[in-house]
Amino acid sequence: MTKLFSKNDDSFICENCHKTIDKLGYTSRDHCSRCLCSKHVDILPGDRQNDCQGLMVPISCSFSTKKGYIITYKCTKCGEIHNNKAANDDNKNAIFAVMNGSYNKDNY
Repeated sequence: MTKLFSKNDDSFICENCHKTIDKLGYTSRDHCSRCLCSKHVDILPGDRQNDCQGLMVPISCSFSTKKGYIITYKCTKCGEIHNNKAANDDNKNAIFAVMNGSYNKDNY
């Protein structure tokens, strides 16, 4: 049976805003806390096995009292869409911009 989640909490440099992003500490970090962009690296969460390597940009965001902010991403290379829970230290202004439709990845 294949594991559905592999913890992979490495620091990285964001390919969009070039900020150094530290480890999250409580789960896998998979997107930039500043501009919210990600890189299409996983097939299953944390496995880092996807060959696409495209930039994932947030296209929408919702809020639930159980899970908090959920960011929906779209890959600029292959078009795949997936959801991810926002991290505690994510830029709230960027989250709100995604929610109200005014987000531009170049502004963060």
